Amino acid sequence: MFRFNHFNFNVLDLSKSLDFYKNALGLTPIRTKDTDDFTLVFIGDGSGAFSLELTYLKERTEPYDIGEAEFHLAMTTPDMAKARKLHEEMGCVVFVNEKMGIYFIEDPDGYWIEIIPEKER
Repeated sequence: MFRFNHFNFNVLDLSKSLDFYKNALGLTPIRTKDTDDFTLVFIGDGSGAFSLELTYLKERTEPYDIGEAEFHLAMTTPDMAKARKLHEEMGCVVFVNEKMGIYFIEDPDGYWIEIIPEKER
């Protein structure tokens, strides 16, 4: 049996990315691995085992080519209006689909995160 553990985004400016994920989504570091060549910071929402791994390659100076942003991470929220207001104030909303009731934000490296409403159980 397999379970999701983590997903990875490579980041150019680790501090800027950590600030973004904390301010935009409330994600905070769970653990860090630091070497001479790279730093890995696993961030999470505190609700489970799944985390987002931010990989910072210390010698990297060029932005990453992430293609056409067709892959993305999705996050739920119980209050879409409050979340969207925050993200609009941050200037990180890049696509809104009113018909589906979702929107996307973009992190400092160009990765898209889909914001969807929490479903009632």
